[in-house]
Amino acid sequence: MAATYSLDSGLQHSPISVATKCEILRHLWDVDVQPFTYYDSGLDFDAYFSYYTEQCSDALHDGGRHVSVRTHRDIVQITHHIKSSLDRNSIKQILSSELPVPKPANEDEILDGSIDLVARLLFMVNFGCLQYGFTGRRQVSWTENSLRKCIKKYFDAPLMLGQDTIKLEKIFNARNLGRIAGIEILWTKNLADHLSLIDDDNKVAIFHYASFLECQRNSPLFPDGLVDETLRTLALLFPGDKNTKKWFKKLSTSQNLDSNAIKCGRLRAEDRHIENFKLWHDRLIILKQVFDEAEPSTISQWWCDRRKRVQWYTFWIAALVLMLTVFFGLVQCLEGALQVYKAFSP
Repeated sequence: MAATYSLDSGLQHSPISVATKCEILRHLWDVDVQPFTYYDSGLDFDAYFSYYTEQCSDALHDGGRHVSVRTHRDIVQITHHIKSSLDRNSIKQILSSELPVPKPANEDEILDGSIDLVARLLFMVNFGCLQYGFTGRRQVSWTENSLRKCIKKYFDAPLMLGQDTIKLEKIFNARNLGRIAGIEILWTKNLADHLSLIDDDNKVAIFHYASFLECQRNSPLFPDGLVDETLRTLALLFPGDKNTKKWFKKLSTSQNLDSNAIKCGRLRAEDRHIENFKLWHDRLIILKQVFDEAEPSTISQWWCDRRKRVQWYTFWIAALVLMLTVFFGLVQCLEGALQVYKAFSP
């Protein structure tokens, strides 16, 4: 019973005990993890709980005057309401009946803030509006119906781009986005931002929480195919070859990335066609187009970019000829200077 009672600890208490984390996972994700196997499960749960702690801390700003939740048990109770497919108004009515009398003047704000917090923790998608903390660039609005229907409506948007002949070559991966195309990666905690290009197409958001996705494979809350396809985009961008692993390991240590993002496997040649991606189809096409159209602008990019072999060889042969010309020109200048010096100083 000790693990159950650990849910009554306050959201502001840090760090969260392993027993409490296991209970939270059981209620939120229906994942049965025991404290003694928490670190041996093969999944990086701590990457998610870093997000969990941050979201709770942001929600409790200003003394917690904008939410009603105070303990992990409060989170769990709202989670059960959401999983029961209740619409938002029904959940608000239940929570309103549990508020102390007299009810606070900002009752609606408190109820909406609590529901949005739990929705963010369940889906890792930005719901509501936080006054503090970086909330991401895309926010999903949930005002009616069940959260399941809201998520399905957002991610099941019709395709706008129809270029189904595109093949996503092996060179098209996260490491080469920067090395070749100069596209900076922003590691996002918001699934709705995944693969979005921002800042004049100079940056791309990548949702790296592979462990979270692995635990949602059989979840009825997510639209059919969304979790599996998102994991396949990670397999596409992080193929797990030696160079990519080495590159990712350096980043994961400094930026607290989910270590399982590099363990999603490799896609076969036939799986790398764009028609195999339905939900992330348009964003992949746009990212691939920006990648293909990018021209090298630095010496490093010229060296790494071998997509156009003839152009690559031409550039480096010209660079070699230029360096040799400069070198021999310098040698001749030095030789001439020595001859003049010896002529006047016998």
